[in-house]
Amino acid sequence: QVQLVESGGGLVQAGGSLRLSCAASGRTISSYAMEWFRRAPGKEREFVCGISWSGVSLGSADSVKGRCTISRDIAKNTVYLQMNDLKPEDTAVYYCAASLTRIPGRSEADMDYWGKGTLVTVSS
Repeated sequence: QVQLVESGGGLVQAGGSLRLSCAASGRTISSYAMEWFRRAPGKEREFVCGISWSGVSLGSADSVKGRCTISRDIAKNTVYLQMNDLKPEDTAVYYCAASLTRIPGRSEADMDYWGKGTLVTVSS
């Protein structure tokens, strides 16, 4: 199985950018589809964007469309989430998740492994 650790969260001003990292250990990320989710205060955890096991984008949620890019570095066994033009409503705990399904859906139930999350706070 794979272990996932997120990093890169913090406080950022509205309009700014942030890159989150998800370092994997135990198995190579090329064995999994990888997705980012987030949980805002008082809300359900929701899909943000994803990448298939072969490196093809799985798209992004409408709320972040055009502002979110997911990428991976297989040599570093790390997945990245680049978020631009951040808004206060992007404030959330961001989670990295891995799926054994090559092209999973956007549901939490599609994911097999989870990190513990990293907090992103966007100030207005």
